[in-house]
Amino acid sequence: MKKKAGSTDMTAMCDVAFLLLSFFVMTATAKIPEALPVDTPASTVQSKLPEDNLATITVGKGKIFYDLKGREVRKMALDLMGQKYGVEFTPEESQKFALMEDIGVPITSLKQLIGMKTADRSKPGLQPGIPKDSLDNQLKEWVYNSRIANIKVNNKELQIAIKGDAKEQYPAIKSVMDILQDQKINSFNLVTGLRAKN
Repeated sequence: MKKKAGSTDMTAMCDVAFLLLSFFVMTATAKIPEALPVDTPASTVQSKLPEDNLATITVGKGKIFYDLKGREVRKMALDLMGQKYGVEFTPEESQKFALMEDIGVPITSLKQLIGMKTADRSKPGLQPGIPKDSLDNQLKEWVYNSRIANIKVNNKELQIAIKGDAKEQYPAIKSVMDILQDQKINSFNLVTGLRAKN
């Protein structure tokens, strides 16, 4: 008997492949570009930063940006900063701030930053950095109020991470460390980029 060549119908397979592709495309979220991109120093140490109870201070290009994990902690920290500097934030502004990434503006310009679209916030040169000089040390106040907020919300001490650019001068990083040590924070993380051993 002659054998006929069998044919396989691939229609169902193509349908499944396109359904999966459509699902992943529609559910994926675009990565928001960092407002202050930095090239971290090389390291071979592998240890992860904690997922919560963390504040990250980014130092690069002569600017300082600040980020805080946890929506409720961010809201409370914003409220405490508003009380300190006499700036009142609406509940809508507080909600938007809770969803934002790192910030790099003085507290007086924060309402304007919150009102912007997400894509506009990350435009280069828009955020001048958080002031940290002796007359207006807002970075110190952010750290102090964030620690209070984290203890009230999570009942845990806030951990600090410093993410510095590899090309940044040492005095810029040291000034941030001095601000932390003034608040008796002597243990903090330094964020580095993982590189292979040569």
